[in-house]
Amino acid sequence: MSLVVTVAIGLVALLYAAVGHAGATGYTAVMAIAGLPPATIRPTALVLNVLVAAIATVQFARAGHFRRGLFLPLAAASVPCAALGGATTLAAGMFEALLGAVLLVSAARIVLEARGGAAGRGTEDVASPARPLPPPMVAALGGGIGLLSGLTGVGGGVFLTPVLLALHAAPVKRVAGVTAPFILVNSLAGLAGGIAAGGRLPPVSLPVVAVAALGGLVGSQLGAFRLPVPMLRLLMAAVLAVASVKLLGQAFGGP
Repeated sequence: MSLVVTVAIGLVALLYAAVGHAGATGYTAVMAIAGLPPATIRPTALVLNVLVAAIATVQFARAGHFRRGLFLPLAAASVPCAALGGATTLAAGMFEALLGAVLLVSAARIVLEARGGAAGRGTEDVASPARPLPPPMVAALGGGIGLLSGLTGVGGGVFLTPVLLALHAAPVKRVAGVTAPFILVNSLAGLAGGIAAGGRLPPVSLPVVAVAALGGLVGSQLGAFRLPVPMLRLLMAAVLAVASVKLLGQAFGGP
C-alpha cells in the first residue's frame, strides 16, 4: 500500500477507536479508492479490525466501561451468525442503500441528542437512564447484527451502536465499552467463516499494522479516558456518517 493509504488507515483507526469501533468501513473505503481488489479488501479490513478492536477493548475495560452482562448474550448470538455471513458471498446494492440511509439517520439523531441533551455537560452521560433489554431482544439483536457483520465484512459496531443508543441500553461510554469486544469476536468469526469457505488471510505489511495499532491506541485512550460524552457522541455520529456515505457510494456505483 502507498504511504497515503497507510496514513489514511492510521487516521481511520484513531477516529473509530475513540468511539469503541475498529474502522472496517473506513478501511474498506480507503482501500477501494486505492483500487485494491474486492477479494483483498474484505479480509484485510477484518484483520485490521481484529487488531484495533483488541486494543480498544483493553482500553475501555481499563476505564471501567465494559459490561459483561450486556456483552455476553449479544456475543453468544452473534458469533455463529457472523461466521455464517463470512462464508456467504452477497451482492446487495439495495441492502447497502437501505443500510446507508439508516446509518445516516442514526448519525443525525445522535447529533440532535448531543446538542439538545448532553452539550456542555462534561463527562457524564445525561441521556435517558439505561434500561435492561429483554433476553429475546438481545438474542435477535446479536444474531441479526452478527449476520450483517459477516456478510458485509465489518465488525458490526456501526450497526450495534445506534441500536443500543436508541434503546437506551447503556450510557454512551458503556456502549463503546461493549461495542469494542463485540467487534473483536465478530471480526474473528467473520475471518474464520471466510477461511472455512476457502478464503485466505491476506498479507498485511508491517507499516500498515503499525499505523493501525498506533491509531487504535491513541484513539481508544482518548475515547475511554479523555473525551467528554458530548464530544464522544459527535464522533460516533461522524463515524456513522462516514459508514453511511461509503455504503451509499457502493450502492449507487461509487467506490
